Amino acid sequence: LFNWSDKCVSKSVTVIFCFSFLSTVFICSFMVAAPIFGYLGDRFNRKVILSCGIFFWSIVTLLSSFISKEYFWLFVLSRGLVGIGESSYSSISPTIIGDLFTSNTRTMMLSVFYLAIPLGSGLGYILGSSAKEAAGDWHWALRVSPILGITAGFLILLFVPDPKRGSADQLGGRIRSRTSWLCDMKALAKNRSYVFSSLASAAVSFATGAFGIWIPGYLFRARVVQKTAEACTKEICSSTDSMVFGAITCVTGLLGVVIGALTTRLCRQKTERADPLVCAVSMLGSAIFICLIFVVAKKSIIGAYVCIFIGETLLFLNWAITADILMFVVIPTRRATAVAFQSFTSHLLGDAGSPYLIGLISDALQQKYTTSALWRFLSLGYALMLCPFIIVLGGMFFLATALYFLDDKDKAEAQLLPATAYPTHTFIFSLLQTHEQVIALKGKNTLILLQASYFLLTTFFLFFLSRRLTPLVPAF
Repeated sequence: LFNWSDKCVSKSVTVIFCFSFLSTVFICSFMVAAPIFGYLGDRFNRKVILSCGIFFWSIVTLLSSFISKEYFWLFVLSRGLVGIGESSYSSISPTIIGDLFTSNTRTMMLSVFYLAIPLGSGLGYILGSSAKEAAGDWHWALRVSPILGITAGFLILLFVPDPKRGSADQLGGRIRSRTSWLCDMKALAKNRSYVFSSLASAAVSFATGAFGIWIPGYLFRARVVQKTAEACTKEICSSTDSMVFGAITCVTGLLGVVIGALTTRLCRQKTERADPLVCAVSMLGSAIFICLIFVVAKKSIIGAYVCIFIGETLLFLNWAITADILMFVVIPTRRATAVAFQSFTSHLLGDAGSPYLIGLISDALQQKYTTSALWRFLSLGYALMLCPFIIVLGGMFFLATALYFLDDKDKAEAQLLPATAYPTHTFIFSLLQTHEQVIALKGKNTLILLQASYFLLTTFFLFFLSRRLTPLVPAF
């Protein structure tokens, strides 16, 4: 909760700073540090590492509030250090939950954990704005969250257990002895469910990163085109769209996590591949509604907000489910490393570059054709149209995850079962394996057909919607 509130406190107060640059520094330091904490989290006391990371980022955040604008470079450095501290928390926390709970209970607990993302984001906006208004100085906004963070660190040290790795999954057996980091990485690279779900997570990160930076500005440009707002020539424009979009993101995050957990729990009664299939379907629905944003925004801001609400809710359905997929297909002694590299991948291929790429495409379109308020609005919309296609690609990765999910899950569980759990008669065991392979092959063939249909129908639909937009070069 305080992890995400700290990030959004800085968003709400850095008016005089270049927020995009600060975000890039934060994300890059987060990515670099995550694999290191993943390695440590699989081998040492996770509770101590977790608490030290919280203390570190809280102290750095507090100290950064005393930096004056003459030392902007030092403030940038502090945000990089905060990214290092927060990577410890993001890499290790899900693995502790994974070792405390299992099955549907674990899904619900991970959902509660990921509810902290929208709650923390909303709390960050509230704390940042309130502290700034009350004290008359934005520096005080960065002095509130560290107090809460340090308190949380002490509570973790005192009350949170550090369970034995795999204690919730072991069915009377023993986990294979810990392997080297290189062996862990080779095993994760061969784990197809893990690889595909990580790529799907990167697609989600790509879209959310681009939306967080550009959607408020896009809606403001839509208001200018509708002549309900004056064009802004300043570097920083005041608009209510940022706060409204932030509030919608918080609410949709809450709804998405809850709906995702409940839907997955119900679908598991029908199929064992429920987790990746729910994610794939939600991504398809999200792509459709996000594409509709750019169709209706020119005529109706309210309609655009409705599409944003539905699209983000469907997009956020997979937050907790993706983490649960990882817990199913990765053995406990590799989970911290797996979580860390999934975060690394999602940031590297996602929000680390998507805002810049969207801005680059929009600027290229603006420079190529004539400049006007309408074309500035349309060019950004055309650039943002890349996001629903990336989301469709993420849905394809989730369907690919469904193809291999049961195989990888069985391989992980096989390392947790006692030797007596395996049939002693080799012939009977081979017959059972053959039967399971036939069933799995039928399921895979069905999923391959579903995957192809999914890609063709969604691509056609998005292409049709894109053609419904105003022609690429408007007549001025």
